[in-house]
Amino acid sequence: MAEGGAADLETQRAEIAALLKTQLRKGETWYLADSRWFKQWKKYVGFDSWDKYQMGDQNVYPGPIDNSGLLKDGDSLSLKEHLIDELDYILVPTEGWNKLVSWYGLTENQEPVARKVVEQGMFVKHCKVEVYLTELKLCEDGNMDNLVTRRFSKADTIDTIEKEMRKCFTIPDEKETRLWNKYMSNTFEPLNKPDSTVQDAGLYQGQVLVIEQKNDDGTWPRGSSTPKSPGASHFSTLPKISPSSLSNNYNSFNNRNVKNSNYSIPSYSSYNNYDYQEQGRHNELPGLCGLCNLGNTCFMNSAVQCLSNTPPLTEYFLNDKYQEELNMDNPLGMRGEIAKAYADLIKQIWSGKFNYITPRAFKTQVGRFAPQFSGYQQQDSQELLAFLLDGLHEDLNRIRKKPYIQLKDTEGRPDKVVAEEAWEIHLKRNDSIIVDIFHGLFKSTLVCPVCCKVSVTFDPFCYLTIPLPMKKERTLEVYLVRLDPLTKPMQYKLVVPKVGYLSDLCAALSTLSGVPADRMIVTDIYNHRFHRIFATDENLSSIMERDDIYVFEMAINRSEDTDHVIIPVYQREKYRQSGYNHSGSPLFGQPFLITVPRVISEDKFYNMLLLRMCRYVQTTTENDEAEETPRCCKDRGVNGNGSNGVHEEGSPSEMETDEQDDESSQDQELPSENDNSQSEGSVGGDNDLENGIGADQKSKGQQQLVGHKKRLFTFQFNNLGNTDFNYIKEETRQIRFDDRQHRLDERSYLSLDWEPGLKKIYFDDNAAEDFEKHESMEYKPQKKVFVKLKDCIELFTTKEKLGIEDPWYCPNCKQHQQATKKLDLWSLPPVLVVHVKRFSYSRYMRDKLDTLVDFPISDLDMSEFLINPNAGPCRYDLIAVSNHYGGMGGGHYTAFAKSKDDDKWYYFDDSSVSTASEEQIVSKAAYVLFYQRQDTISGTGYFALDREAEKGASAAAGAPAESDEDLNENDNDEHDVENENCMHTN
Repeated sequence: MAEGGAADLETQRAEIAALLKTQLRKGETWYLADSRWFKQWKKYVGFDSWDKYQMGDQNVYPGPIDNSGLLKDGDSLSLKEHLIDELDYILVPTEGWNKLVSWYGLTENQEPVARKVVEQGMFVKHCKVEVYLTELKLCEDGNMDNLVTRRFSKADTIDTIEKEMRKCFTIPDEKETRLWNKYMSNTFEPLNKPDSTVQDAGLYQGQVLVIEQKNDDGTWPRGSSTPKSPGASHFSTLPKISPSSLSNNYNSFNNRNVKNSNYSIPSYSSYNNYDYQEQGRHNELPGLCGLCNLGNTCFMNSAVQCLSNTPPLTEYFLNDKYQEELNMDNPLGMRGEIAKAYADLIKQIWSGKFNYITPRAFKTQVGRFAPQFSGYQQQDSQELLAFLLDGLHEDLNRIRKKPYIQLKDTEGRPDKVVAEEAWEIHLKRNDSIIVDIFHGLFKSTLVCPVCCKVSVTFDPFCYLTIPLPMKKERTLEVYLVRLDPLTKPMQYKLVVPKVGYLSDLCAALSTLSGVPADRMIVTDIYNHRFHRIFATDENLSSIMERDDIYVFEMAINRSEDTDHVIIPVYQREKYRQSGYNHSGSPLFGQPFLITVPRVISEDKFYNMLLLRMCRYVQTTTENDEAEETPRCCKDRGVNGNGSNGVHEEGSPSEMETDEQDDESSQDQELPSENDNSQSEGSVGGDNDLENGIGADQKSKGQQQLVGHKKRLFTFQFNNLGNTDFNYIKEETRQIRFDDRQHRLDERSYLSLDWEPGLKKIYFDDNAAEDFEKHESMEYKPQKKVFVKLKDCIELFTTKEKLGIEDPWYCPNCKQHQQATKKLDLWSLPPVLVVHVKRFSYSRYMRDKLDTLVDFPISDLDMSEFLINPNAGPCRYDLIAVSNHYGGMGGGHYTAFAKSKDDDKWYYFDDSSVSTASEEQIVSKAAYVLFYQRQDTISGTGYFALDREAEKGASAAAGAPAESDEDLNENDNDEHDVENENCMHTN
């Protein structure tokens, strides 16, 4: 067993490794552990086979579990936003967590971060740990201004919530209650199934729940529950409902108790397809219907409103054309369910009857087939659009059995021939209203850098994802620790390449500070130790925003100087018994780097360490001799004659053992080596100890490794996790380093061990943590005012080199190569969907680009980007925009759309619809743009439904109707025209 009763390290490693492989099971509890603490534990127990150097080393002992890095503003219950699994935290099952806590304890005043495993999806079930809980606002019916916030798991039931509300508002068990979901100021929905979960009930972040108590006379404050008519909405839309004024009714409550919850359970069945509010207002303009937010579903509402205002698609559904083309047997489809659900939703939106509806049935159907959209987390409107367009296409695919077609090589054939062939093959397998409206064709050219093999393919697309000109730079905050020990560390804000190296960071810091870049060492400090010591050729992407980066000015160039070594130094306080049952030496203060000659006397080394810390380690105290002025090394004139003198036998700027370099001595008076090693005035000598510290504070642990004099601290070398006593040679009292014994690595270091009493007297914690700010900290990066949409499209068509992770297999070389790739537009669809790629992801960084893209509202000319000489018309007008406001992982989605009926712009914000002006549309929030080609708008006769409408209007006006034969002939002509226009080869 390890010290303090904890399991031995081998056992710890084996048990936790096995438990981390535990399968997730619905309802179980897992715990979050800060990844930094967990990495430290892995070092301590030698978790990874390649990192066992420090196994059992007390200097990497992780101490109590510390989750402070995960918590928002020290709140033990609230997590920071946008934390990432394995990068920011590690998930540990209950048994594993209990073991870790029993071995190491939990940091004082912290609570375990426990989370439930929930199940997502309806057909395809999968479990996940619910890291972020749902925050609900609770209130009583009679006092809705008094909101109490509580967090619940999606797996918690309505029964659990009701019990918490009873507790919050001190409601007796015998009192009968019922719960309401408050959507708006006057819209309430009963929560009537006590065993329903938060997820099942569609409760979302910030949702207001109301608890209502039954009156003593048997009535309810919110009114009677007697139904007026069957099939009415299940919503209450009045603040108080009386039997005579109930307008939105729900079926009768049975007034029976469930467990001790005293629920009033309605006897109605599940929700209707759509729930409507304010049903008295019937004369709305069709299409101007809001969509209720069911809980972070604004992304869905935004996407649906954009599609709803795509005229040819909406006309197709409103005229029931979809019913003729439903493909129930397509294995790639969804048995027609998505198409039918979308059709129902569109018909309600365009009925002109309602201000807004609740699209619960549509969301449920989407969640059945795409589990990622089944919960109530915020999602991406473009990802939902991609799913809907693909789902509608497969549900409405006119091809009942897709043929297998062998693709031919281009073999130097003309682009026109290859493009037409590719489009024909596409139509033989994919033919739907979605293809008719949204599909275009682009040309992809790949060139092998080795054999120059050129590969050309023509591929269909449903939307264009265009890049934004990326910010090529990022800002990093770092601390520079100067060579001069009296200078406080200074914080700088650096502008560095987004894709760069540590050498770029050093160069930027050198420009601001004047310190040569080749004299810098970059480190990441965490928990009083070096978490990383970086090499200059490492990527800047390995530095995250929350890292504490310290850059040390060194006396040497470590790549050129072979006469010196650079040693990481940690401060340790010798252990005093605590409640954690572990005998270790907790670290404190900031670690530092020191440069020393390969051969140096022990006493000289001790004084060099003391000098390096002279800003915050004092060498006399008020209790020392009265005639001796209390001081550190700040006097700069140092001598060895007084009883408390500091011997500076090796200044950090020169690091020579025997010879002094006048140019690098920093004007300090340096005594000779003979003056120091055994003098009575050596710092930490017997006189000092007796003057400032009582005999009861002495212990064997205070003695230095070799010799008998008392010092402020003892020191101990740790080489790759092993305590190394061989550095100090008994006979000569010399310390020798060689390459085999020591290299610059966070796993090889010197620990300075302090007795608690000495640390309290001589070590100034506040001074050690003190720093200054450079004027660069006031710098705010300039942001480009805007970019034009055409610039982004041009960037999309720019030649690029494939990344190392995404190589192309060259058929000539028979191996993967980093080829150059170029995309060109060949043909464009009637409705062009442009996705502005605002979100960028990597392992270490998450970012949203809020650059303003200036896009035209009308007359977007795409001809300059088309390489097809016979492309035909290619001018577009904007018809809809999906907007995203806010940052990564959250924010809010809305939409602008142009009504096909009155040609005016409207703003759709969940259930709210308002008029908009063209000046509002171009904004930093624009995320997905919908453009319709001018030759396909209503009245041009491009689409069949458009022509049918014109014929109907002509017939109504008395014009002669065409015969069936004429209609059939026109339909055939239309199909040819559509294909030709879609390919733009006319």
